Amino acid sequence: MKKVVFATLLVCAVLTLGISSASAQTPVQLGSQQGQIQMPEAEYTAYNNAINQSDPKAKAAAIEDYLTKYPNSSVKQQTLVVLMMTYSGFDAVKTQDAADRVLQLDPANLQALTYEVYFRTQAAGSLTDAAAKQAALDAAAGYAQKGLVAAKPAAMPAGDFTKLQGIAFPIFYNAIGDAAYFKKDNATAIDAFKKELASVPLAQTTQPGPVLLDTYFLGVTYYQSTPPDYLDGSFYISRFVAYAPDSYKAQAGPLAKWCYKKFHGVDDGYDAFAAAAAANLNPPAGLFASIKPAPTPVDIINGLFSDTPDLSLLAVSDKEYVLQKGTPEQAAKVWATIQGKSVQIPGALVIESSPSVVKVAISEDSVQNKTADFTFNMAPPETIQAPEEPSPRATPAQKAAYKTKLAAYNKAMAEAKTKADAIAAATAVGQTVTLTGTYDSFTPNPIQIIMKDGEVLLPKPTKPAAPVHHTTTAHPATHK
Repeated sequence: MKKVVFATLLVCAVLTLGISSASAQTPVQLGSQQGQIQMPEAEYTAYNNAINQSDPKAKAAAIEDYLTKYPNSSVKQQTLVVLMMTYSGFDAVKTQDAADRVLQLDPANLQALTYEVYFRTQAAGSLTDAAAKQAALDAAAGYAQKGLVAAKPAAMPAGDFTKLQGIAFPIFYNAIGDAAYFKKDNATAIDAFKKELASVPLAQTTQPGPVLLDTYFLGVTYYQSTPPDYLDGSFYISRFVAYAPDSYKAQAGPLAKWCYKKFHGVDDGYDAFAAAAAANLNPPAGLFASIKPAPTPVDIINGLFSDTPDLSLLAVSDKEYVLQKGTPEQAAKVWATIQGKSVQIPGALVIESSPSVVKVAISEDSVQNKTADFTFNMAPPETIQAPEEPSPRATPAQKAAYKTKLAAYNKAMAEAKTKADAIAAATAVGQTVTLTGTYDSFTPNPIQIIMKDGEVLLPKPTKPAAPVHHTTTAHPATHK
């Protein structure tokens, strides 16, 4: 799941930022009364003509023209704020440029800082170069940090400033969390995402949007931490699943349960855990304490050996677990039962693929993390020998025999190509496939089991159903 931002009411609020707009667009008054701004008649006309334009593009152009003609205007800062807001509806780049100009005059302008953070974060999301993306995210986070400590302007009512902070702070925490998440600064990302959740009304945390999405990434950050925090990870991902659109549930749901199972060992009790996540913004007191940790690897392996004296009968995933987590002696006992033996493995997720080597994920952990734990060195395709061309002195019978062999050769080559194409399609990255192979060697950490003489078992083609012929039975006509 990529880190993206949904369009929401919050974003609409960001683009509108109506709290300061009323004061920013108040026409300048001429006169001598206290609080009124003195302005020459020509400038006053140009100013009001620009401010009162109804079409945003015409308004932006008129304001730019006004600022060019009157670069030292006594209302320059307020006018730039209006310009910034006007551009925000149709031009992100010019919005950011206007915000830059506002900040040159007022480095702590919360509205301009909000626009900087919002549009810089949006622009970073479209970058594909990792270094450039990180730099853009860090820049947005830098503006966000300034916004979090920006002081209230003396002329702005306290209530308006508080409302503006309520709009801006979730955007700031989102940007700080994004920048930290991308560079795997898990502690900073967790802190920012949790503050983001706390900075909005509870109802907003259950609506599709950036806050709900960051609930998911908060969970991901927890389980990707060192050491992994699987319960917190499962809790926040489960909460995301409870309120996410259906298209996201299928991807995030298994991850939430996987994290729970990584801590608890099995998924019993998960439904009640997920219900608690749906009902609470953060884990309620006592929830985690009620969940028993999974047995240790030593406990699990001792149980496997006790329950299955014949170690060759262990499931493939259990054998892999012992090879990875067991003592050298335990791993040697299991390896002795499978080395050199052939096995068929269905449902292997292809991670890397070439005609000679196919790397797949077999265990639940490997499938979840999309990392290969089995490497199949594929058996070479059968060599098809072309028939030797007959000599010029060949008899008609020899020439006829050659034509028969050549036809058989061409048929075999065509069948081989068809099979090779089918194998290539079946082993494309992301496909699940059934493979056979012989256990050859292994390394325990990270686990990698090497198979030789690998082959792909292609599904057998299904025959079309035979047509069904129905016999029509004639009925005597009835007459009234």
